[in-house]
Amino acid sequence: MPPMTELDTPMDAVESQLQALAEALRGQRAEDIEATAATLQRALAVALPPLRRSAHGAALPPALYRRLEHARGQVAAQRESLARAGAALGRSMDVLLPHPAARAAYSAAGLNERQAHSGLVRA
Repeated sequence: MPPMTELDTPMDAVESQLQALAEALRGQRAEDIEATAATLQRALAVALPPLRRSAHGAALPPALYRRLEHARGQVAAQRESLARAGAALGRSMDVLLPHPAARAAYSAAGLNERQAHSGLVRA
């Protein structure tokens, strides 16, 4: 097993919080999602400085690089999941609360509800 580096502990925290966020998203618990996301942000803030220092000096160790790539994949999957959930919520809200500007050309009584105009453009 390779020796522990200064990057392993912060990376462990990031991976742990990504897993916790995935669980909170599956459970659809808004309070847990917000709390876990905040904790993940703090873990990232701790992990970034040593990662930057390491990246400036030389290539990252292969094992750490794989861990970072896996974390990137997890974030992309969670982002996609949130985008889908947001789109579904938006569609549901549109059905439940139609836009007041979306009016038909005729009312229920058959009357034209459009504003009458001659088609001329005024300057």
